[in-house]
Amino acid sequence: MEIRQLHAEDFEKGLSLSEYAFQYKVSGEDRERAREKFKPERIWGLFEGEVLGAELTLLPLQTYIQGKPVSMGGIAGVATWPENRRQGYVAKLLTHTLQTMNEAGQTLSFLHPFLIPFYRKFGWEIYCEYKKYNIPVGKFPKKAEIQGSVKRGAANIEVLQQLYISFAVRYNGSLQRTEEWWKERVLDEDTHQCVFYSQQGEPEGYVLYKIVNKELVIDEFVYLNEEARQGLWTFLANHDSMITGASLKLVPSDDILPYLLPDPRITQENYPYFMARIVNAKAFVENLSFHVLSGVQERLLYIEDEHAPWNKGLWRWEAAEHGKVSLIQIPGDKTNAELVCSIGTLTAMLMGYKRPVEMSRYGQLSGTHEAVDWLEKLIPEAETALFDFF
Repeated sequence: MEIRQLHAEDFEKGLSLSEYAFQYKVSGEDRERAREKFKPERIWGLFEGEVLGAELTLLPLQTYIQGKPVSMGGIAGVATWPENRRQGYVAKLLTHTLQTMNEAGQTLSFLHPFLIPFYRKFGWEIYCEYKKYNIPVGKFPKKAEIQGSVKRGAANIEVLQQLYISFAVRYNGSLQRTEEWWKERVLDEDTHQCVFYSQQGEPEGYVLYKIVNKELVIDEFVYLNEEARQGLWTFLANHDSMITGASLKLVPSDDILPYLLPDPRITQENYPYFMARIVNAKAFVENLSFHVLSGVQERLLYIEDEHAPWNKGLWRWEAAEHGKVSLIQIPGDKTNAELVCSIGTLTAMLMGYKRPVEMSRYGQLSGTHEAVDWLEKLIPEAETALFDFF
């Protein structure tokens, strides 16, 4: 067996495996366009001789953590032939990819799981959820008289990007988008765009939407203030003669739209979405900002991580006065630790998805009451969200 990046001449092998695994077909001009866009250096394959047995794509991305971009390895397109399943092919690829990301300085990794329990075994853990709403047109927010205007049409990507960044940095785990990402992953010819401008002419929100079978399908609803939110909803409500309702997807889990509706009894669904994994605990932790504590300034933490051995072991977690911490590996085992958790639990807590007290209550974080309370006070509260898919 050999694990390596694909070469240009491996295009057909890689695409054929993806077509079979994900049950789609690319033909004609689309296949040629796919060949032109093929980036073999981003695809890792496990080969037996010349035969491609399994593959995955590793995307070099950036995610916002505490409002700052952090280097992140996005894993996508994990595939293997059915005859190769349960033979450890994907496990070998994932372990190799962790090493690759660590060497590249990608301290965090995201993926969309086909099966959550499978990826949990390798240290990935759910880090965000999204809401989905279905709102009949009769239950839309009330139209409002707003000092501002909505412009419909193809907005400048720079305007959308400016608004997106202002909105996305509120959440840990949202994606830093490039112009290429906007063009390839977000916008398409079927997507309508509208931007809300303040009375002073400043862009303050946008909506990306489609009209499908008399329904508004809202892909993104971004607003910087309440006036923009009401202005955009008034614009959408003016479609009432054309539509029967609206569906919103990938809504952040902290959204309170139903409460703001005249009648909140709408169909609401909540979905666990992407998984995250800390690739390098020391580098990731030392790049974060924490609350300043009084009293005890250090605790001993044992991290369980079978697939990234550089994380596994006993660490002295030292909190400093300026809100930074140091993570120093020391000799010892679990019996010496005041806190014990898996790399997945540590990821969920540091992303802001779950709190230490909560994890302790349900047996995901072991430790003394004093140590758990120390960690609870140290880690800032945060919301998580992701508005993209890969």
